[in-house]
Amino acid sequence: MNQIVVLNAGGQYCHLIARRIRELGVHAVVADINRPAANFHGARGIIISGGPASVTEPTSPAVDPRIYALGVPILGICYGHQLIAKDLAGRVARGVVKEYGHSSLHHDESPLFRGLPSRDLTVWMSHGDTVVDVPPGFAIVGETGDCKIAAMQHLERAVFGLQFHPEVVHTEFGTEIYRNFVFGVCGCTSDWDPRARVEQVMEAIRARAASRKVFFLISGGVDSTVAFYCCYRALGPGRVLGLYVDTGFMREGDAEAIEHLIREAGREAIHVADRSGDFFGRLAGVTDPERKRAIIGDTFLTVQEEEFARLGLRDEEWLLGQGTIYPDTIESGGARHSAKIKTHHNRVERIQALIEQGRVLEPLVDFYKDEVRVLGEQLGLPHEVVWRHPFPGPGLAVRCLGAEREAPVERPAIALPDGGAGWVVPVRTVGVQGDERSYSQLLAVEGFADAGAAGAFARRITNAHRAINRVALVAYRRGGRGLAALSIHPATLTRERIALLREADDLVTRIVRKHGLYDAIWQFPVAMLPLGSAPGRETIVLRPVNSRDGMTADFAVLPPAVVDELATSLAALPPVDAVLYDVTNKPPATIELE
Repeated sequence: MNQIVVLNAGGQYCHLIARRIRELGVHAVVADINRPAANFHGARGIIISGGPASVTEPTSPAVDPRIYALGVPILGICYGHQLIAKDLAGRVARGVVKEYGHSSLHHDESPLFRGLPSRDLTVWMSHGDTVVDVPPGFAIVGETGDCKIAAMQHLERAVFGLQFHPEVVHTEFGTEIYRNFVFGVCGCTSDWDPRARVEQVMEAIRARAASRKVFFLISGGVDSTVAFYCCYRALGPGRVLGLYVDTGFMREGDAEAIEHLIREAGREAIHVADRSGDFFGRLAGVTDPERKRAIIGDTFLTVQEEEFARLGLRDEEWLLGQGTIYPDTIESGGARHSAKIKTHHNRVERIQALIEQGRVLEPLVDFYKDEVRVLGEQLGLPHEVVWRHPFPGPGLAVRCLGAEREAPVERPAIALPDGGAGWVVPVRTVGVQGDERSYSQLLAVEGFADAGAAGAFARRITNAHRAINRVALVAYRRGGRGLAALSIHPATLTRERIALLREADDLVTRIVRKHGLYDAIWQFPVAMLPLGSAPGRETIVLRPVNSRDGMTADFAVLPPAVVDELATSLAALPPVDAVLYDVTNKPPATIELE
């Protein structure tokens, strides 16, 4: 069998590498970086992923050095590139300049670059350490302005290293680089069809469940809907019970989204519980995003246990089912050596304990969002269900930011283009820089020709200033005086604030659908900040993004007329003082603000 092994050094993009390989029609598996080399006999190639650690530290992830004697082609990415240099007697040092974001790669002849344009290529960098001396026998075949050894190779041994990330969409010809490695260097052929995985998933469900039943938490979103339906199809009536919990943080129309499942599986297979009082009660006064996520996850589990008991079900007969997908795990720090970016509600401590006890079933845990959609289509789920925009498990709770104290906006201590104005908004938003979590500031700007120009500015600023991980355009300000007179005011999660955000979210969805843009945008989060001229005044943040997998994303460029209509319509909501349009890619920002 054609098989590429991806060794996981803990980077955010490890499984993204495997997915890129699978897209080429070649089977790819992910393994812990420290697995014995003997496990990889028969593999056609090995890829060592990036990761947040430093190879200069004695406790950093390491490979079995015998993999270099297997005679199998090896490609190191970022951390893997540095590890190859270190293992084979090169030299790695802490970087003087840390590169985060786009860089220009000048490349020489290499099997990896075969068929690519001879011009410099735009690549995505995310690193601190740097290879300063290549190992004996290696040649330098790529450099950037800040990284003299951005690509290296030993042709006779078929060992290659790349400091940049070809797997992310920001790297030009990244897929072609992997294609050259997989087919040209490793000699693989396309023999793996991802469309054959429906039956594989259902067989895995049957094997995992054995004689037990599944109590499944469903939200109306794509992941839990597809996962529940897979279980229902695999195990049949009477063995799967779905629980839809109304948390109070759902979108307009979310409850209606489960009607298809009720029609397919029968009303007796779906139990609906309004527990919004529990969630609002436990979150009263909480503003920290990690605490919010932890409390929501814990409350979900408490509700599940209480509803489970109320229905008279016995623990030993049931597994807990969840629609967890791979980004949930990797961003929660669930993969070995990986850094926590944010805790997903389905990865809180009590859930982790149940997983360790073998009491959780997660059919989609190795899937990305686009792969889940393919699976849903093959199962025959309706288009409007499968292609509904993704929605976080904690719902609007993590799109409604709070604050403990009042703080005014400030002028930034950075240069802005001629005619541009900017304000640092005193809230922290979550991001990912260098495979690690960042919790940094939001910069609001105006005076740019269009969103594209603002996005280019965002790339430069977030790359140069780690204290800023998100940039947003001021699309509307009541009174038209910029943000200078606004402040963050103390605020928490209340039913009134969530109702306003739900109304704003529904308004945005209707306008986007009217203009035929809903299916052209991968996801359109609408968030809210307690930023205004007085307590109780709010700012709405538009965050449209395009992505294939959720691990990387580009902000979606909206037509100016649509931005104007969105801003004008949102401004008609009485408490709204401003509307911002987030023009930051992921990384350095995450898709959600918290």
